[in-house]
Amino acid sequence: MKFSDVYALGPLDGRYRPEVAPLIDHLSEQALNRARAHVEVEWLIFLSTNRVLPGAPVLTDADIAYLRAIPTDMDDADIARLAVIEAETRHDVKAVEYFLKEKMDAAPAALGDTTLPQMHEIVHIFATSEDINNLSYALIIKDALTQVWLPAARALVADLEQMAATDAATPMLSHTHGQPASPTTLGKEVAVLAHRLARQVRRIEAAEFLGKFNGATGTYGAHSVSVPGADWPALARQFVEGLGLTFNPLTTQIESHDWMSELFADVARFNRIAHNLATDFWTYISLGYLAQNLAAQGSTGSSTMPHKVNPIRFENAEANLEISCALLDTLGATLVTSRLQRDLTDSSTLRNVGVAFGHSLLAITNLRRGVAGVEANRAALDADLEAHWEVLGEPIQQAMRAAAIAGATGMQDPYERLKELTRGHQVGAEEMRAFIGSLGLPDDVAARLANLTPATYVGLAPKLVR
Repeated sequence: MKFSDVYALGPLDGRYRPEVAPLIDHLSEQALNRARAHVEVEWLIFLSTNRVLPGAPVLTDADIAYLRAIPTDMDDADIARLAVIEAETRHDVKAVEYFLKEKMDAAPAALGDTTLPQMHEIVHIFATSEDINNLSYALIIKDALTQVWLPAARALVADLEQMAATDAATPMLSHTHGQPASPTTLGKEVAVLAHRLARQVRRIEAAEFLGKFNGATGTYGAHSVSVPGADWPALARQFVEGLGLTFNPLTTQIESHDWMSELFADVARFNRIAHNLATDFWTYISLGYLAQNLAAQGSTGSSTMPHKVNPIRFENAEANLEISCALLDTLGATLVTSRLQRDLTDSSTLRNVGVAFGHSLLAITNLRRGVAGVEANRAALDADLEAHWEVLGEPIQQAMRAAAIAGATGMQDPYERLKELTRGHQVGAEEMRAFIGSLGLPDDVAARLANLTPATYVGLAPKLVR
């Protein structure tokens, strides 16, 4: 059966593949093998250029360029060849080693005079599979994060910041516990979400990507027996840091994955704040506070009710954020544990990193589309504010308290008096202003409160946005 989207087992490789396609270059099996080849090649070059191995041939500039082109130029034929080799070896890292040796054997045809065919034994020397894998995963996760996920996350924050600025002074009735509460502005509430997400972005930008290269049980055992004169911990640090990673000096056979758990927790926290964004925007749409742009949202909202335009972007984001968080939580919890020096639970677990980031990226994409497709419904916002003059009970009672502290008389029991007026009652503008006039407040305070409306009672919200 010829493969197509409708035959994909998972939605990220089927229905949603276009949205998550940028991650394929970083977190797919092919990307992992390319990174493995890169690490193996760089290890060989490192040992040669630093003259670590007595008697080993020294690579020429042409040799080095040829070797570095192997991972960068890896094509479909190379991928197919790797699959054939792995089917024979039943070992993914060993397959990469043999693949590189085949490429080195073919070097004379491209380079003429070269010692690469004689350098087989330097490939993968002193390395256990985890030395290659831990560095490869660190590299592909780092690249996926910095080149794909973070730009998308930053773009979402920028979208929210723009919306917050646009609606910084757009008054909106607040709801706490689902009940009408002291007004705010739409822009201020959007700014809160932007601020929260931006903080998580900064945490993720500061993530460390750790790596190690210390042998079968983390002791440099084979290294120190074979070449006792070398400072292997220093060389390993130099190699790992040369790849752009942070050196982990003390491990078992595996790099402990603690940095991954930390990173995944931060990404999951970003997801959960983004989920809060999705549910709040969905609710604002439900209340009529946000109007959906019909062209942006699509033409069909319901298969049977033609009047509907469903907030599907936010609902899709909710679902994908929940799936991403579930995977990230599992990854973070599982990867920090390995029985004694090594078990293979991490091998299967790590193959789901791309799925976790894919669902998050898909959600961010839908949130951006959703945010772009809504705008403030000023008429609905104003109508709801005008219908809830009782929300001025808060500033009136607080002004009474402040006046009492300043020496005004007759200000006793402000909370109870406002409760009697407003709780369970529909209070209009005239009734509220009459109540204010009856309190005996100082003239300046009474005038300030008399001029207050639900739409103007937004405190410093516009300034907070700016």
